[in-house]
Amino acid sequence: MYIADVFQAESLPVSFEIFPPKGELPLEEAREVVSGLAPLDPAFVSVTYSAGGGGNSGRTIDVARMINDEFNLTSMAHLTCMNATRENIRQTLGAMKDAGIQNVLALRGDRVEGASAEDFRFAKDLIPLVREAGFCVGAAAYPEGHVDCLDFEESIVHLKQKQDAGAEFFVSQLFFDNEAALRFLDHAHLAGIEVPITLGVMPFMSKSQITRMVFMCGASLPSPVVKLLARYEDDPKSLRAAGIEYACKQMVGLAEAGADGVHVYTMNKPDVAAAAVEALGMAGFGPAAHDAREGAPC
Repeated sequence: MYIADVFQAESLPVSFEIFPPKGELPLEEAREVVSGLAPLDPAFVSVTYSAGGGGNSGRTIDVARMINDEFNLTSMAHLTCMNATRENIRQTLGAMKDAGIQNVLALRGDRVEGASAEDFRFAKDLIPLVREAGFCVGAAAYPEGHVDCLDFEESIVHLKQKQDAGAEFFVSQLFFDNEAALRFLDHAHLAGIEVPITLGVMPFMSKSQITRMVFMCGASLPSPVVKLLARYEDDPKSLRAAGIEYACKQMVGLAEAGADGVHVYTMNKPDVAAAAVEALGMAGFGPAAHDAREGAPC
């Protein structure tokens, strides 16, 4: 299925992100993760690409193909263009096409010092090539602005440029402040963004993880998160539970505010995805809630 079509569904699209495991048996480990996600009936499952545009691209394709073929789910392969040539990208897209992949998330990727960026400077330069190859293409959105962009309004301009280049939907970077995300949606719609924007949420599991995410993504920490980190700083188990609970409340709040979709950064933890689906279902959103309505007596 083309992901652009999932936003036409009656129920709220709930999707998951996973990453290809490292080590000697990455596909087997990924299969175990997906087997825990499949019963949750995600709208799609995205598979990350290595930083810098290389390294695990083959694993990304293998995992995405497995999601499609073995679990009959819709997959989306990430693809980064920074430091890649047009020929590199064409070869990778050809391999994705041969694997039966239909959906690609077109990303700039991380800068690598000393590498050339002549063919692709931004994700908007990659999007037309992916569309021409016959894929349904999505792009990234940044609710608090891209970490490399100091001007928030400039980030909105870049978002519009991605849509104009052919992006059919957006998946947002993680955030911890729903109000910031909803303000971003207002700005995006005023700027002419008409394609769906599914909002990404990642539960915080540890102080080191959330510190890393703040610096990598430029996400702000609202007061409730800071208080939870202080309360459970020396209790990792309770902090993990509090992080999942906070993320579930975020997702329910976004659904209630009319979000186009919710994207769960699972960190390859099926229990995280299960908690999200359960919370949304209990609040009347997501596939579980839709199934319950379908089975209800008239």
